[in-house]
Amino acid sequence: MTPNHPDRDQIRLENVLAALGNPVRLTVVRVLADGGEHTCGSVLQGIAKSTLTHHWRVLRDSGVIWQRPYGRENLLSLRREDLDARFPGLLDSLLSAVRGDALTLEATSANLPGA
Repeated sequence: MTPNHPDRDQIRLENVLAALGNPVRLTVVRVLADGGEHTCGSVLQGIAKSTLTHHWRVLRDSGVIWQRPYGRENLLSLRREDLDARFPGLLDSLLSAVRGDALTLEATSANLPGA
């Protein structure tokens, strides 16, 4: 296990759902759903670094994202394989619901880069 990252079998549904119950963290998942790695500073705009650090910790500790050091930055990626193995269809359903719900889409789009 990577420090502060739960093993696949330790990821709990209630922790994942609690982490994704926040529009900022839901936005992070939307960005990371492209399958790539992103620097912390490239995922969201206009949010204080200390606030982002809190959101990264919640997502990492719940098992939603990987966070790995890369020079002076951290790279973030979605733990899609682990989440799909533990909770089949959850991410796809969630992302589909976000795209299909105007209120949620509006809340999560406000912090996307270039928005």
